[in-house]
Amino acid sequence: MWDNKIAKITIPTPFPVGDVYAYVVKGDVLTLIDGGPKTEEAKMAIETGLKELGLQLNDIEQVIITHHHPDHIGGVDFFSLDLPFLGHVNNQRFLELSPDFIAFNHEFFSGYLNELGVPHEIRSRVGNIGRLMKYGCERTLTGFIQDGDELPGLPGWKAVETLGHAQSHLAFYRESDGALIGGDILLDKISPNPLVEPPLARGEERPKSQLQLNDSLKKLQNLRITAVYPGHGNIIENVDELISYRLQVQHERALKVKAILAQRPSTAFELCQTLFPKIYKKQLGLTLSETIGQIDYLESLGEIKGEKTERGMVYKG
Repeated sequence: MWDNKIAKITIPTPFPVGDVYAYVVKGDVLTLIDGGPKTEEAKMAIETGLKELGLQLNDIEQVIITHHHPDHIGGVDFFSLDLPFLGHVNNQRFLELSPDFIAFNHEFFSGYLNELGVPHEIRSRVGNIGRLMKYGCERTLTGFIQDGDELPGLPGWKAVETLGHAQSHLAFYRESDGALIGGDILLDKISPNPLVEPPLARGEERPKSQLQLNDSLKKLQNLRITAVYPGHGNIIENVDELISYRLQVQHERALKVKAILAQRPSTAFELCQTLFPKIYKKQLGLTLSETIGQIDYLESLGEIKGEKTERGMVYKG
């Protein structure tokens, strides 16, 4: 069903997050934003969703992605190779998966996991780029979109760089009615995980994803957004209220982390075990990213300090 020239397609995923949404947007060029994972179930869902709109796969004229995570990009392979495929330039390294980037990714996580104090026997669960991109697409971007750019073929739509959940994340804003196709930057039931990624080049500082995510949410508050069409969950209309709530909850969670560290100085891994005792073994990468986000936030406020030790960086309040 069309809603102001936007139509949602619900796509199943093999991930704990559940369904993901792609959006068909009418303009001078019929555009698909995001594509779900590359599975047969996802392809069937896209074909069915398009059929309900009176469309077929070959009616789509370009694909734009919000970010490089496989639940958003894999289905791009279901469309013609001739289609323009657009997104943030930082997607490209995850799409190309060059030997140099794979080696760099491995080097980064090998060193960083030492700092976090993660035991050697479970390190393979974090930073496994091959496993991450198993459901991704096998093509690279044909063009790049930057913050503030008008989307090709979609007059009135502009890109908003919203880093934090991914270093490639863009949202797409239509000022005329305040619609925002938001990817994973703002979700109705959960806060997006501030995922850790390698820096863009060797020798650069690691991006501090939680701080970026907070800045991105504040950036959205400066726009007149009436509705967020998210990558997961319900359409969001109480945008400013939800953003304020997300920022406040994150702050309060961080203060609880500070209290834990005041009582028991810990490495990031030890703190992760304390915060997520039941699920850290199954979702080590996600829980570590959340833990690191809180540490970065508290360090930015001067609330905690880290000290290098034999077992890794130990933080105390």
